This record gives sequence, C-alpha cells and structure tokens, in this order.
Amino acid sequence: VERLLAFMERHRRLLNEVIRKMPSLMVEGPFAALTVYPRVLDFDNKRTLFRVMLKRFDGNHHHETVRLNLRRSLVFEDSYNQIIALRPPELRGRLNVRFQGEEGVDAGGVNREWFHILAREMFNPNYALFKTSAVDKVTYQPNSKSYINSIHLSYFRFIGRVLAKAIHAGKMLDCYFTRAFYKHILGVPVTYLDMEASDPEYFKSLKWMLENDITDVIDETFSLEVDDFGVPKTIDLKEGGRSVAVTEENKKEYVQLVSEMRLTNSVRKQIDAFLSGFHDLIPASFISIFDEQELELLLSGLPDIDVDDWKANAEYAGGYTANSPQAVWFWRAVRSFQPEERAKLLQFCTGTSKVPLQGFAALEGVNGVQKFSLHRDFGSVKRLPSAHTCFNQLDLPQYESYEQLRSQVLKAVNECTEGFSLV
Repeated sequence: VERLLAFMERHRRLLNEVIRKMPSLMVEGPFAALTVYPRVLDFDNKRTLFRVMLKRFDGNHHHETVRLNLRRSLVFEDSYNQIIALRPPELRGRLNVRFQGEEGVDAGGVNREWFHILAREMFNPNYALFKTSAVDKVTYQPNSKSYINSIHLSYFRFIGRVLAKAIHAGKMLDCYFTRAFYKHILGVPVTYLDMEASDPEYFKSLKWMLENDITDVIDETFSLEVDDFGVPKTIDLKEGGRSVAVTEENKKEYVQLVSEMRLTNSVRKQIDAFLSGFHDLIPASFISIFDEQELELLLSGLPDIDVDDWKANAEYAGGYTANSPQAVWFWRAVRSFQPEERAKLLQFCTGTSKVPLQGFAALEGVNGVQKFSLHRDFGSVKRLPSAHTCFNQLDLPQYESYEQLRSQVLKAVNECTEGFSLV
C-alpha cells in the first residue's frame, strides 16, 4: 500500500485526470485504497467519491418523503420542531416544504428557499447560538455562552441535521464558519494557528511566546481567567494547572492546551450536540475524506471569482508594484487556475472562500474593509508563499520565473492547510 500511495503522490495530476474519466476506479480495483487514503484526490474527485459512499450507505431502500408544513413567520421554530422529531433513517427522504397559506407545489424552489432562510436564521443573535469571527465578521463560530438559551443544545443538534441534509441533498448554503469549526466537524484537532479567527491579538501573543525566550518575562500559569456574565472564573488547563508556572520548557504544552480550551473545550457541549445531529445523516468517516477548506466548498459551493475585480482591488507592498514581474506572473497564474484552485487560494489568503456581494472592494479584515494585498517576502525563493488572513495579505517570495511562482503558489494552496503563516 505504501508503494502504491507513493506512486499516486508522484503522479497526482495524471491520476486525477484518469479518475475524472473513470470514477469507478475509486471504488474498484487497485485504486480502492483511495477510500482510505483520499489525500491525493482533488476536490471534485473527492466529492464524487463522497456521493458514491453516501449512495451505498443509503442503500436501495425507499425513504418516505419528509413533509414540512411551516408558518413563514415561525419558520425556524417550526422547522426545529419537525426536523428534531424525525428518526435518523427518516432524514434520508426527499424534502417537501410547504408554507402555510401559500399555493404551489415544491418542485425544488421552495426547498431551496427553506435552506436559504435557515442558513440565515441559525445566526440570528436572538438565539445566541453563534457569534461572528473577530477577523472578518462573515464567518461564524459557536457561542460559548449559548447556554443563555435553555434549549441551545437541542438547537445545535437540529442545525447539525440541517447542514448534513443540505450536503446530502447537494444544496449549497450561504453560510461560512471559522477554520476551527470545520475542523471540529472533521474530527481534526485545533492548533494555536486557528486562534487567529477567534482572537487575533491573543494569537499574536501566543506566537510571540513560541518564538521568544520567555524566561523571567511571562508570569502565567496553566489556567485561564474567563468572564461568565460578569462573574470571574479560573479554569485549570490541566490538573492543578493554576499552581503550575509556564516556563520556557513547557510553553509549547501551554499554548496547545490554552488553544484547545478556548477553541474546543469552551464549546465542547455545543460541538457534540451539533455532531450528534450531523452524524444522524452523514457518518464521520465519510466527511473526514475532506480537509477544512474542501468542507467549506462542499457546504457553500465554489464561489464565482471575478479575477479582474480581484486584481483591480489589490494593493502592493514591500517593493512590489502592479508592474513587478512577480505581480504580473501571480495574476497570470490565478487566471490559469481551475475554479477550485482559485477558491482555495482565496481561502488561503483571507480565511474564507466567500466573496462580498459588493465585490473585492468590500473585502473585510480585522480592521474593517481590508483590500487584498500582495507583499514581497524577502526570504529564499525556495520558501512557499505565506498568508496573513487577518489582513487579507499574501507574502510572495521574489520567484525567478512564472513557472516557479505558479508551482509554489499551487503547492502552498493545496498542501499547506497547517504549514503557513497566519499572523
């Protein structure tokens, strides 16, 4: 198997072209190992494999239509009451949505409208379930204080079912989540890099701690001070943590534990409730073939990226100008990319594939409107590009040819979901 995987890694592009023409190779014959090691597959082939896996899981059983009879004024509450009452097998049936007092048969349009409404209503602050990212105000994460809503966990299970149903039915949702939340869905551990979307300033302090000697500088313990609606509380990051000092020797453990506490453990009940609903329809092993970037594309679809608009609203720094060879090569490369590759590049640079309705002129960053910027990286041309998603910034080494630049950008976008800078 290892030799086969090494072969597939070396011939990834050719392999994916062959599979596009003969998808059955993924589930039969020598390439069946791809169901266990899907890393070498491009997103479109993973999506095809995912559909095959779902179809086999659903079996040949006839599933009764799921009929929802809703009041438009209470669409979220009515949908919750009816969806949460279904047994998991019943969720596999085709949806038929009807709004009370409205004529017409749901031939798909009402169904799409229902998903659209719920994708907006789940973020309604009155339910206190999610809060926006501190970075862009367009991506969401679970609210650690959602317990102010007495049935918040049941709502999270309902939302898990809705998102899974949208994926199962191939419906795109106009909703975007933080990198950490996508990781929770995939069962991938968070790292301190994921802190950026939640608290950029705190992320910077953790990064500084890792990169510098903190001896006689940092006075912290393995504990975290939190504010619970005005009541200060101390949470131990490990047993007896408030009595254990953070030192140069144990700082990596501290950074990982404090990141897990803030990003995962503080919303563990909400995540578990969401996943219980999500897994009612889609097994964890199925969704885990994707990475967090691809999961966003699976849920929200490939964005329509206008490269001319992106380029027209770009800024340059560090010695680059719009006429620098590297800038010219960069936009040439972007135009040459497939839609999936452009979407991943946008995710790499900004943290999300969402394009503002007003276009790239309205791109949001940590300080409000923040246009995409291309900065010169003064390091070695052997380095990969790095991203600063707080500022929608791409640091691009001074590559010596178009071919080198295109290859390095694609490598960073496709392979470095963890290995790039996120300052």
